[in-house]
Amino acid sequence: MEWEQAAGGFAAMGSEARLAVLRCLVRAGDGGLMVQDIRDRTGIAPSTLAHHLKLLAGAGLILQRKDGRSTYNTADYDQLKQLAGFILSECCADDVPIREVANDG
Repeated sequence: MEWEQAAGGFAAMGSEARLAVLRCLVRAGDGGLMVQDIRDRTGIAPSTLAHHLKLLAGAGLILQRKDGRSTYNTADYDQLKQLAGFILSECCADDVPIREVANDG
Protein backbone atom coordinates (compact mmCIF):
# COMPACT_ATOMS: atom_id res chain seq x y z
CA MET A 1 0.00 0.00 0.00
CA GLU A 2 1.32 3.41 -0.95
CA TRP A 3 1.41 6.43 1.34
CA GLU A 4 -1.15 8.37 -0.71
CA GLN A 5 -3.66 5.51 -0.62
CA ALA A 6 -3.15 5.01 3.11
CA ALA A 7 -3.55 8.73 3.80
CA GLY A 8 -6.82 8.75 1.83
CA GLY A 9 -8.15 5.79 3.77
CA PHE A 10 -7.26 7.25 7.15
CA ALA A 11 -8.63 10.67 6.14
CA ALA A 12 -11.96 9.07 5.18
CA MET A 13 -12.19 7.62 8.67
CA GLY A 14 -11.38 11.01 10.16
CA SER A 15 -14.84 11.92 11.40
CA GLU A 16 -16.92 10.41 14.17
CA ALA A 17 -19.87 9.90 11.84
CA ARG A 18 -17.88 8.07 9.13
CA LEU A 19 -16.12 5.98 11.75
CA ALA A 20 -19.53 5.06 13.20
CA VAL A 21 -20.80 4.07 9.74
CA LEU A 22 -17.69 2.01 9.04
CA ARG A 23 -17.88 0.29 12.42
CA CYS A 24 -21.56 -0.46 11.81
CA LEU A 25 -20.69 -2.08 8.47
CA VAL A 26 -17.80 -4.06 9.95
CA ARG A 27 -20.17 -5.41 12.60
CA ALA A 28 -22.76 -6.30 9.93
CA GLY A 29 -20.44 -8.74 8.18
CA ASP A 30 -20.36 -9.82 4.55
CA GLY A 31 -24.09 -9.38 3.98
CA GLY A 32 -23.78 -5.64 4.44
CA LEU A 33 -26.57 -3.19 5.14
CA MET A 34 -28.93 -1.03 3.16
CA VAL A 35 -28.81 2.72 3.74
CA GLN A 36 -31.98 2.63 5.84
CA ASP A 37 -30.45 -0.01 8.12
CA ILE A 38 -27.31 2.09 8.58
CA ARG A 39 -29.43 5.15 9.30
CA ASP A 40 -31.47 3.22 11.89
CA ARG A 41 -28.32 1.96 13.61
CA THR A 42 -26.38 5.24 13.58
CA GLY A 43 -29.09 7.90 13.70
CA ILE A 44 -27.38 9.86 10.91
CA ALA A 45 -29.73 11.91 8.71
CA PRO A 46 -30.26 10.49 5.18
CA SER A 47 -28.59 13.32 3.23
CA THR A 48 -25.61 13.38 5.59
CA LEU A 49 -25.35 9.59 5.50
CA ALA A 50 -25.25 9.61 1.68
CA HIS A 51 -22.33 12.05 1.84
CA HIS A 52 -20.44 9.87 4.33
CA LEU A 53 -21.05 6.70 2.31
CA LYS A 54 -19.78 8.42 -0.82
CA LEU A 55 -16.55 9.44 0.93
CA LEU A 56 -16.01 5.96 2.40
CA ALA A 57 -16.65 4.32 -0.96
CA GLY A 58 -14.36 6.80 -2.73
CA ALA A 59 -11.56 5.90 -0.34
CA GLY A 60 -12.13 2.21 -1.02
CA LEU A 61 -13.16 1.41 2.55
CA ILE A 62 -16.63 0.18 1.66
CA LEU A 63 -18.16 -1.61 -1.29
CA GLN A 64 -21.60 -0.84 -2.68
CA ARG A 65 -23.64 -3.31 -4.71
CA LYS A 66 -27.03 -2.95 -6.31
CA ASP A 67 -29.72 -5.59 -5.97
CA GLY A 68 -32.75 -4.35 -7.85
CA ARG A 69 -33.67 -1.03 -6.30
CA SER A 70 -31.66 -1.65 -3.15
CA THR A 71 -28.03 -0.77 -2.55
CA TYR A 72 -26.09 -2.85 -0.06
CA ASN A 73 -23.02 -1.42 1.63
CA THR A 74 -20.29 -3.64 3.03
CA ALA A 75 -16.93 -2.99 4.63
CA ASP A 76 -14.01 -3.79 2.34
CA TYR A 77 -12.17 -6.05 4.75
CA ASP A 78 -9.17 -6.49 2.47
CA GLN A 79 -8.65 -2.74 2.27
CA LEU A 80 -9.09 -2.34 6.03
CA LYS A 81 -6.55 -5.11 6.66
CA GLN A 82 -4.10 -3.36 4.34
CA LEU A 83 -4.56 -0.10 6.23
CA ALA A 84 -4.00 -1.85 9.54
CA GLY A 85 -0.93 -3.57 8.12
CA PHE A 86 0.39 -0.27 6.79
CA ILE A 87 0.20 1.48 10.13
CA LEU A 88 1.52 -1.52 12.09
CA SER A 89 4.20 -2.69 9.64
CA GLU A 90 6.97 -0.85 11.40
CA CYS A 91 5.78 -1.35 14.93
CA CYS A 92 8.59 -0.72 17.38
CA ALA A 93 11.17 -0.29 14.58
CA ASP A 94 12.79 2.62 16.39
CA ASP A 95 12.37 1.21 19.87
CA VAL A 96 15.44 1.98 21.94
CA PRO A 97 16.25 -0.73 24.44
CA ILE A 98 16.35 0.43 28.03
CA ARG A 99 19.80 0.10 29.47
CA GLU A 100 20.14 -1.34 32.89
CA VAL A 101 21.31 1.26 35.32
CA ALA A 102 24.29 0.14 37.33
CA ASN A 103 23.69 0.12 41.05
CA ASP A 104 26.25 2.49 42.52
CA GLY A 105 25.18 1.86 46.08
